[in-house]
Amino acid sequence: MDVERISFSYIKQELFLTVALFLVALLVMRVWFLDEIFVPVLVSTIFTLVVGVAIGMVWRRVAKQSPDNLPTFYTAVSGFRLLMALGVMLVYYLINGGDTMLVFFLVFMVFYFASLIHHSVFFARVSNRL
Repeated sequence: MDVERISFSYIKQELFLTVALFLVALLVMRVWFLDEIFVPVLVSTIFTLVVGVAIGMVWRRVAKQSPDNLPTFYTAVSGFRLLMALGVMLVYYLINGGDTMLVFFLVFMVFYFASLIHHSVFFARVSNRL
């Protein structure tokens, strides 16, 4: 198993997915004049990139040092991603208040679920190959 290549592939795909979502969001902003979603899009993009890179790097370490713990890793990543998302939403709420939370929540969930689906599909394929 080429752990380095798989880890790099995951990070690269997560980067492409995030950039594609960011560009689609910018297009939506321009077409429908939704300038108020720029900050939620930016926060969601940064969150997705940071979490995606962290998951890819931690997966590489776990796969190299103790591949028997990969199922535990997948479970822990789900919890980690959820807690980080809740933390980001709490910080956004504390900074901007409740008026903009619905817009932020909707934009953030698009990025969150896209990243979650990518993670599930990618590692299901990797696990099946092993």
